[in-house]
Amino acid sequence: MKCSVLRSGKKDFTYIYLLEGLEFGELPIALRKVFGIPEVVMTLRLTPKSKLALEDVNQVMKNLAKHGYHLQMPPQKDTTGLLDLPFTAKRSLLK
Repeated sequence: MKCSVLRSGKKDFTYIYLLEGLEFGELPIALRKVFGIPEVVMTLRLTPKSKLALEDVNQVMKNLAKHGYHLQMPPQKDTTGLLDLPFTAKRSLLK
């Protein structure tokens, strides 16, 4: 299953996997408004044995087959590690 991965122009760490043959303009208008101007990051050929960093490949493929796209939201965990730092360290980094 071939798809393109689009990065959101508005929301960090937000991506859409778009089934080959579909255009961004064909997605629901509410999704397009929230997503912003997309940037193509890569194209992938997914198989059940493919490895994805943050998503379950079987769920992505299921959504691509059913809807033509899969929305990857930002991780719930703080990937920067900033939240785990002591308050004084955070303050000095944010200056």
